[in-house]
Amino acid sequence: MNPKKYINEGENLPKWDSPISHAVVVNNMCFVSGQLAVNREGTFVLGTVLEEAHLAFSNFFAVLKQSKFEKSDVVFIDIAFNDLKDLPLVNKLFCELFPEDQRPSRTIYQAEALPYGGKIKITGTAVKDIN
Repeated sequence: MNPKKYINEGENLPKWDSPISHAVVVNNMCFVSGQLAVNREGTFVLGTVLEEAHLAFSNFFAVLKQSKFEKSDVVFIDIAFNDLKDLPLVNKLFCELFPEDQRPSRTIYQAEALPYGGKIKITGTAVKDIN
């Protein structure tokens, strides 16, 4: 049995002030915690939903890289918005980030409130092929 690996810090990862890991790796799976628009110093960056989404996805991909996973390994994305009217803008970004033949499954929903007054939070799971 392979032990779990907890990703708590690393190059290009924002500093956390929360008592959670950026990700947990178990065997060939990486479970990425909700990523927000937080810069490397740990400061939340308020902006438009697209500005926050770009930073949250940048953090998400940095966590994957630190965990030794690739964008193509992502099988599931969970996106929480503070306002679903922003979905068309984020859908466009999502299509730019993930090629049509490699788009992960996804859930989206409106949350009453997100940490630090943010507009978007991105969580996901990646799986490496073991063949």
